[in-house]
Amino acid sequence: MMNKPRILALSGSLRAGSYNQKVATIAAAVARSAGADVTLISLRDFRLPLFDEDLESEEGMPASASELKKLFLAHNGLIIASPEYNSTLTAALKNAIDWVSRATSQDEAPLLALKGKSAAILSASPGAYGGSRGLAQLRPFLVNIGIYVMPEQVTIPNAYEAFDADGNLVAAAQTKAIESLVGGLITKLKM
Repeated sequence: MMNKPRILALSGSLRAGSYNQKVATIAAAVARSAGADVTLISLRDFRLPLFDEDLESEEGMPASASELKKLFLAHNGLIIASPEYNSTLTAALKNAIDWVSRATSQDEAPLLALKGKSAAILSASPGAYGGSRGLAQLRPFLVNIGIYVMPEQVTIPNAYEAFDADGNLVAAAQTKAIESLVGGLITKLKM
């Protein structure tokens, strides 16, 4: 039994002022309050080239990808707030996970930094569906690479009016939904 879950929280957005980075920040704070050790990052801080196996063969893993992979390796849980771009996950999130998935030696197990982790997924969107179509694409992607995804998820529609000036959610029900989702993740990680 693990005493203190280690959770990496991130958004799939690179945009400054991202609604999903706000959601990741809220979920990270909830996890910290529940006793988890949480690292909140922004993918914006990890400038990654598009994954290219030829580039990887010629130059190795970029330093930013290596740094990101170390963070994934150091945590057993994930909170991913994923925007919905054209009804799917963002290229930035997919690219980051593609780089993190790569083995850096012949002795390294495939998907070492991802397989066996548990994740909570959330989304905020200006649209009426709250990013649910993107999460419907993200879920099987994560499952296929060996990540357990919590059955529940949180979506926040009409994100342009969902947050107050301090970045908190206006609707108490949405905050409670995040608390429930993150609480479930922490319970799973302690098993």
